[in-house]
Amino acid sequence: MTASKRRRPRKLHHEPAAVTWAREKSGLTKRALAQAIGISEQLMSEIESGWRNATPANLAKIADVLNCPVVVLERKQQQ
Repeated sequence: MTASKRRRPRKLHHEPAAVTWAREKSGLTKRALAQAIGISEQLMSEIESGWRNATPANLAKIADVLNCPVVVLERKQQQ
């Protein structure tokens, strides 16, 4: 059996540092934010670290709970 190496997503829909910044600015922990939007703390950690992609629905929920526009959390398109 071959061990598969874990890889980061090629294209993220969100900016991990922006999610972390907005969460910290709001005074929430990863656990509190995860509970507020209905995901696991592990998934929230992986979203903030860039190991998992935030779905558009989860990104909208995160923005709503953090009271910030979704565009602040979205990854800017490279041209």
